Amino acid sequence: MASRKRELQEINAGSMADIAFLLLVFFLVTTTMDTSWGLARKLPPPLLEDQPDPPPIKDRNVFVVLANANDQLLVEGDLLSIDQLRESAKEFIANPMRKENLPEFKEVDVPLLGRMQVSKQVISLQNDNGTSYDLYIQVQNELAAAYTELRDELAMQKFGMSYKKIEEMAKTDEGAEKFGEMIDAIRDVYPQRISEAEPKDIGG
Repeated sequence: MASRKRELQEINAGSMADIAFLLLVFFLVTTTMDTSWGLARKLPPPLLEDQPDPPPIKDRNVFVVLANANDQLLVEGDLLSIDQLRESAKEFIANPMRKENLPEFKEVDVPLLGRMQVSKQVISLQNDNGTSYDLYIQVQNELAAAYTELRDELAMQKFGMSYKKIEEMAKTDEGAEKFGEMIDAIRDVYPQRISEAEPKDIGG
């Protein structure tokens, strides 16, 4: 009697697609994406044809930061390192000694805080076409950190907690309104005004 070759059992691949799909769903549900990258900037509204030109800004109210093609920082005409930028920006924004060559102030009625002196400061950032992306990000981070630290100091002084803590509490359902008003008040005193011009050839 001739021996019959044993037929190979075929692998049932029908369920493999289901397993792969379940693994994909599990990955999408359990994986968190890092959203800390990027620069938060509010774009200006579009200009209307009949809209009048904005009033000129006094030189004392403008903090000029230039990043040239050699990755050098010129701040108000002086050569500074990236490590010096934050403190220099904080002094300009707050102008604690009320120096005449630093920004003017106007009195504003701020909810929760009452009458407050608010600086007319504007930071003008100009990059060269050859400025490295690394320096560009560092400058943006240092300028944003200057505003954050000043807001943090004001938050501790007026509300007894850090600005970061207030932001975290504002994200909760029970604290959204109360702490949201605190955030608005702090931002009214220290509004982040960074004017970024189109890159051009500044030179070294």
